[in-house]
Amino acid sequence: MRKFFRKKTSGRGKIDTFLDKYNLPRAYFNINRKMVTRGVFVGLFWGFIPMPMQMLAVVATTPFIRFNVPIAIAMVWLSNPFTMPPMYYIEYLTGNFILGHENIKDIELTLEWFSANIGDIFIPLYVGTAFYSIVVSTLIYFVLNWLWIKSVKEEKSEKEEKRRSKKKD
Repeated sequence: MRKFFRKKTSGRGKIDTFLDKYNLPRAYFNINRKMVTRGVFVGLFWGFIPMPMQMLAVVATTPFIRFNVPIAIAMVWLSNPFTMPPMYYIEYLTGNFILGHENIKDIELTLEWFSANIGDIFIPLYVGTAFYSIVVSTLIYFVLNWLWIKSVKEEKSEKEEKRRSKKKD
């Protein structure tokens, strides 16, 4: 994973020029384990929530948590007009499962139907949203963190193995 990001940072001159031009803090563009995993967490957290302007929510989070902002914004884009309907439907089903409610039958994709049934949809949707935003985002954060640490250890052991084999020759 680190090798992927290392390859992508070859054009540092352009990024530095951009940051200087707009007076942006470099810390929010760092590529290291903590910044990337936090960026994924924050982006997925806001991406799971059905709300407008999720990217602004990511930016509003920056004073409280330091993370890689471009990666967080990219994670928010995972919820887009094509993925939102199935995402929110799964969140609704999950919310109903957690609450022990039955799912609504005969769903119609019309504004009148949604306005008539918003009371039955709202609470299960946001209970499911809370589950995915908190639990799933946190789980992905820890798995990604573990994978990053594992890849660093494997890379170090490969380097040591190469060094030992060169000493033997």
